[in-house]
Formats: sequence, structure tokens, C-alpha cells
Amino acid sequence: MPGIFADLQLALELADMAQVLSMQRFRAADLRVTTKPDRTPVTDADQAIEQALRAALADQRPDDAVLGEEYGGDPAPGRQWIIDPIDGTTNFLRGLPIWATLIALAVDGEPVLGVAAAPALGRRWWAARGQGAWAAPVGEGGTGAPARLQVSGVAELADALLSYNSLQGWDDAGALEGLLALSRASWRTRALGDFWSYVLVAEGQVDVVGEHDLKVYDLAALEPIVTEAGGRFTALDGRPGPWHGTALATNGLLHDAALGKIAPHISGGSAVDEM
Repeated sequence: MPGIFADLQLALELADMAQVLSMQRFRAADLRVTTKPDRTPVTDADQAIEQALRAALADQRPDDAVLGEEYGGDPAPGRQWIIDPIDGTTNFLRGLPIWATLIALAVDGEPVLGVAAAPALGRRWWAARGQGAWAAPVGEGGTGAPARLQVSGVAELADALLSYNSLQGWDDAGALEGLLALSRASWRTRALGDFWSYVLVAEGQVDVVGEHDLKVYDLAALEPIVTEAGGRFTALDGRPGPWHGTALATNGLLHDAALGKIAPHISGGSAVDEM
């Protein structure tokens, strides 16, 4: 069985592959966009990247399961790769640079490594259990020197920068008052959205992120990046892991306080892809 370093190296190689494919189609005049049954957009780049990564995994890790946004898969015991070929497809198709390929490996449902590659931003983030979280610039000359990541030391919500994806997501879940309560208690709020908010928590530039209406492929790669940088990652109701349809990521110091603001406004759960 391959070790964590071999798996991480493979994940980074998959990110290199995805970068070539995604940048060939980013801002392309003939980019093809269709609408999936859940009314979310998908581009030909999303599909081509996932197909290529699945083919590479079938060759390099034929015994591992795969779950991806575009071509499905079910939560599986043992080793499973979890792929979001383009997280932030709306940004991608509108020509905005804030999107990334997310690649994770989960073992018995627990993500043990994650890579978030954002070539239009010229940056990549990665982490493996027990090995810390790292980021590096990525350009035409390759990947630059990595720097280890560390979450912020902000200890009071009154001093915290809060990010979220959309008001609609909270409103549709009947939990908008929870977001408002958390924002009123925070110093500043920004709707940065998608993977970007979570890697900024790992970098110490954002302190709290909360989101509804998520799938495991949106989160699996980001959980180890946040936690290996010293942060904490749960669902909005405090359940651990990326399988519950919501996420709260913080620098750890603020997690319980943030949960306390949100909890009175969370009813039931919104678990999806429950492991």
C-alpha cells in the first residue's frame, strides 16, 4: 500500500495535469457550458479534467475508489479519492480567477490529504495528516518554494474576519439569522466564497468561514489544509468531517464561540453524502 508521501506526490501530479487542461479552457471563446439537473453550471473543462484524473487514478491506484462532482461515486470504506475538477465553476465561466481543482484522499471517510490548485491565481495549497499545511506560487516556471501555513491568533469574535459564500444559501436553509448573528458579533464580513475562504483561514488572513449547501467534493480537500494549519473544521452543527452538507472552518480559537452564535438558528441537519 502506498504511503502518505507517495499519495501526496500523486495528488500534486494530478493537480499539474488539471492545471494544463483548465488553463487551456479558461476564458476560451468556445467554452461550452450546460446546466445540470440541480441547475448548477458545468463546463467542458470540468468534464475533461475529471475524466483525465479518473483515468490517471485508474492507472496509478486501480484498487482505490473515486468520487467526483461530474461523474459521481458513492462514499466508500477504505481508500477513496474525492475530486472537484473546478470548484468555483461560476467564476471560471465568467472569467474570474477565483477557482481551483480540489483533490483529496479519504481513508474510511476521513480525508488524509488535500490539494487545492488555483492556477489562475498562481497559487497552490496542500496538506497531509501529520505533515503540516503548505502553499507555494505556481507559474510557467513550475512550483516555487513552499511556505508552511499557520492560522491566525485572533481570539475574540469582535476582532474576527468572517467569510461566507452566499446569503441565499443560508436563507434557503432557514438559517440566515444564524449568519446575521455571527456577522454582528464579528469585526468584518466578506463573501469570498468557495475554496478561497478556507485556504485564507489556513493562511491566517480569514478567521471564520461558514457555509450551507455543500457536497463532500467541495470540502474534502480543504479540511486537512485547515486543520494541518492549526485550525478546526466541522459542520455548522459541530459534527466533524466534510460529509454533512455544511461547514464551519475557523482558527480553532473562535470555533466554539462561532458555533454558539449559529446553533440557535440551525434546525435538524442538512447532511448529504453522509459517511
